[in-house]
Amino acid sequence: MIKVKRALISVSNKKGLLPFVKGLHALGVDMISTGGTARLIREAGLPVTEVSDYTGFPEMLDGRVKTLHPKIHGGLLALRDKIEHMTHIKKHEIELIDMVVVNLYPFESVTQKKNVSLEEAIENIDIGGPSMLRSAAKNYKSVAVVSNPVRYNDILVELDTNSGLMSDSVLYNLAVEAFEHTARYDTIISQFLNQRKTSKEFGQLPQEMDFQFEKIQDLRYGENPHQAASFYKSEGKAFGLANIKQLHGKELSFNNILDLNAAVEFIKGFNEPAAVVIKHNNPTGVAIDKTLAQAYKQAWACDKISAFGGIIGLNKKVDEQTALAISKSGFMECVIAPGFGNDALKVLKKKKNLRLVELKLKDLKQQSYDLKKVIGGLLVQEFDARDIKSEELRIATKKKPTKAQLDSLLFGWRVIKNVKSNAIILVKGTRTVGIGCGQTSRVESVNIAIDKAGPQTKGSSLISDAFIPKTDNVTLAAKAGIKAIIQTGGSIADEDVIKAADKAGIAMVLTGVRHFKH
Repeated sequence: MIKVKRALISVSNKKGLLPFVKGLHALGVDMISTGGTARLIREAGLPVTEVSDYTGFPEMLDGRVKTLHPKIHGGLLALRDKIEHMTHIKKHEIELIDMVVVNLYPFESVTQKKNVSLEEAIENIDIGGPSMLRSAAKNYKSVAVVSNPVRYNDILVELDTNSGLMSDSVLYNLAVEAFEHTARYDTIISQFLNQRKTSKEFGQLPQEMDFQFEKIQDLRYGENPHQAASFYKSEGKAFGLANIKQLHGKELSFNNILDLNAAVEFIKGFNEPAAVVIKHNNPTGVAIDKTLAQAYKQAWACDKISAFGGIIGLNKKVDEQTALAISKSGFMECVIAPGFGNDALKVLKKKKNLRLVELKLKDLKQQSYDLKKVIGGLLVQEFDARDIKSEELRIATKKKPTKAQLDSLLFGWRVIKNVKSNAIILVKGTRTVGIGCGQTSRVESVNIAIDKAGPQTKGSSLISDAFIPKTDNVTLAAKAGIKAIIQTGGSIADEDVIKAADKAGIAMVLTGVRHFKH
């Protein structure tokens, strides 16, 4: 245990500070402080010693150097039970510091501002603060280190209850929290600086990567009931699925959250009303239309059987007409949308277990990297944000696609990048009519898509997420009445595949871009 007689206080976030320092003063604790923190304490009528008066050395370099001084770090790091340390302390007239109250420059909030400059970001990298936290935390048996304003009241209670003493267990927990705080701070800085790199300048992804996540909630179980699971948010301000608001229904499961994420990926890029139905991380149908209700009806109709128990993703506020369409769809697990009108809520809340989830799509931010965990390591890549315009397409066949077919092909190309490979989708207008995904053979995906589409296959357009490796894919398409194909191209069989399309009177265009999703 330690007796707190002297505290060094230097905080950027001053929320809750005044009641805390008043409590320290009432307990007879002397206070040392810097700049704006000292001014706040003084204006509250409390005695405080400026760090520069204590060290005998002025703040300098525009405030970059304030607390980096032996009288500060000697007072923090000295081992009280070591004679040699205490001899040095006395010789150099260093006062012992029993508590450090520090939180750091707002690097995170500053760098979240739009178009923040590198210079401004760098000036908000705290140096003295982390140094004091680390010194105090290293010597936690003799120094209380307070890095979280949420702890203020508990610490005052601890001190008041124990006549100014702090227990070893509290000191240890505060030290752990301080090291976690500085580790997270350094991670945010390194990630920001890494993001400012460009592949053109550096030619590679970061040499090292660090991540910090904070638990949001424990889940009932994971993918299966025998697996424990929790949901964590990325470091910093919550965004994406970590920022959802559930309005109705049962608790979200591990699998629900995975499927909600897949739904968001499909709908977030469309300006027109868009809808998707997700089942086991794959779409059963996707559509855009003039109204949200019509888009949903088209997406659901693509594969009504597979849609049962699915996750619905919508990119516009849900109105009553859309809600009525959903209510007639049978059992569905979740609906995620930017909002729900009051009339829509009245309709949907009649389904007791239907989970209604709100997520403001406009607040989504693109993450820097796509991560995939493997045994013993991590795979890191850029996100597949590659889009393609009509002028980038190469028409490979004698027959050219019509304007309507071209629009369908480009719609399908936007959709297919989120479909598991090998992926084939059939499109009419701006709606899917058949989806074949996750197969080990591309021709099998073609077969599945055609089977799902049924009579709708005739006159549809086929989208392939990679090159078509054999003519059998085109033969199947021709037999089913498919009139246009978009594919990557680049196979050694391209010449034969294109000839097969010419023979069948199918228009074929090549993207030169692949959209595998494993």
